[in-house]
Amino acid sequence: MTTAAKTKNGARTRDLTMIALMAALTAVCAWITIPFSLVPFTLQTFAVFTALALLGGRRGTASIVLYLCLGLVGLPVFSGFSGGVGALLGPTGGYLLGFVGTGLVYWAITAKLGESLGAKIAGLVLGLAVCYAFGTLWFLRVYTEPTTLWAALGMCVFPFIPVDLVKMALALAVSRRVGKAVKV
Repeated sequence: MTTAAKTKNGARTRDLTMIALMAALTAVCAWITIPFSLVPFTLQTFAVFTALALLGGRRGTASIVLYLCLGLVGLPVFSGFSGGVGALLGPTGGYLLGFVGTGLVYWAITAKLGESLGAKIAGLVLGLAVCYAFGTLWFLRVYTEPTTLWAALGMCVFPFIPVDLVKMALALAVSRRVGKAVKV
């Protein structure tokens, strides 16, 4: 095997390892939960932000998709140690699926603007807005009790904004620190 082939295989192995580690981190962070109405406070968004900021748009989004696939097949990787199709089709499933939107928006913005701190912040903030929008629309569609858009935002978005912004700042700091220590 040539040196170039070994380097390419090593990079692929490192990429797959980092994607799997970030999917595992997302699962662990989902288990750290503070119950709050129908949508709990979790550290999932911290893990999603960290995966994207550390691995970049393509690999970070791959880790999010892997995480969702693990839950889809029934592994208890979502909050409350839940998993399966039912968890994704429930009232909070739209926010879980919205993580993919966060990743895609982040990927698009950083592909266009580069990996500067400003581009990363813009990608994460706009990606979070997409996640909130998709999740709230899903919630309105799936939630069994009649509710208004304003009530749904009050239950599912407004209380989470300050906390998610703090998680975003921590994720950017952690990813910067870890990125220096680990060649990603």
